Amino acid sequence: MVNSGICAGDAMGSINGLVSPPGKRPLFSFGVISDVQYADIPDGHSFLGVPRYYRHSIHVLQRAVQKWNNHQNLNFVINFGDIVDGKCPPGQSLDAVKKVNNEFQKINGPVYHLIGNHCLYNLPRDKLLPLLKIQGLNGLAYYDFSPSPEYRIVVLDGYDISAIGWPQGHSKTLQALEFLEKKNPNSDKNSPSGLLGLDRRFVMFNGAVGREQLEWLDGTLQDATKLKQKVIVCCHLPLDVVASSQEALLWNYDEVMNVIHLYNCVKACLSGHDHKGGYSVDSHGVHHRSFEAALECPPDRDAYGHIDVYDDRLLLFGTDRIQSTEMCFNP
Repeated sequence: MVNSGICAGDAMGSINGLVSPPGKRPLFSFGVISDVQYADIPDGHSFLGVPRYYRHSIHVLQRAVQKWNNHQNLNFVINFGDIVDGKCPPGQSLDAVKKVNNEFQKINGPVYHLIGNHCLYNLPRDKLLPLLKIQGLNGLAYYDFSPSPEYRIVVLDGYDISAIGWPQGHSKTLQALEFLEKKNPNSDKNSPSGLLGLDRRFVMFNGAVGREQLEWLDGTLQDATKLKQKVIVCCHLPLDVVASSQEALLWNYDEVMNVIHLYNCVKACLSGHDHKGGYSVDSHGVHHRSFEAALECPPDRDAYGHIDVYDDRLLLFGTDRIQSTEMCFNP
């Protein structure tokens, strides 16, 4: 199945799959995968009863790596977070992270990691970030890079303000706990029970982008605008309610999108976390795509893909559970 828009200059009717624009080569291409959530435990289920295949998920990643390496024209890979599951047996977290990371190391090219809640259930930031070669300042995991002169990739840290991952008495932990106390009356702060509508995002397995990171994002988008660069924003947590369930949204997704909507440079926001996958185009023409989870692939299924980037579109070529998606915009 293909989520498709008609790009300027395209012939109508490529409904059987994505077609690269005639006579054009992508500016760059990159692999995508999300929510591997490997653990050496028997299969289980989510809170909603969706099957989870903890041991099989690493095989999905292995097949993805093989396909990406065979592609030969991929410039890099982005992992959208949650490489191991929170149900990892006690004492096995470090080995599990290393095992999955070793598979990522087999990729012929750079790998850029985002951190998710399940990563932080297993390892604190001071251990996790060096393992994944995330070079953020003061334990933070936001950064940007430019794979071509025309584009910039902006990676957000959705657990900047969070009750997980920081030391117990850290100011960011205390800020998150205070926030949850106000927003979520349940004794189990991971439960959205009784919360209505968009308030269902106020659970402990989500987090927020902090004030300094918001200012950094604003400055980065200003800079990209001056350089006439288009921007792709990546965050483990989704930033649009149409592309995601309410329970999976970043706590302050609205503040982040208010900054993004100040500029015309952001063309797409890519995410994981929600597992079922989703796609939308918001009121400002920004595309939102949350990726289907590798964890939820039974032994005969896969969930990964690659994106070809052009001046006027992103083409996501999905494998199996990841739906191919055409994201068109003004060049």
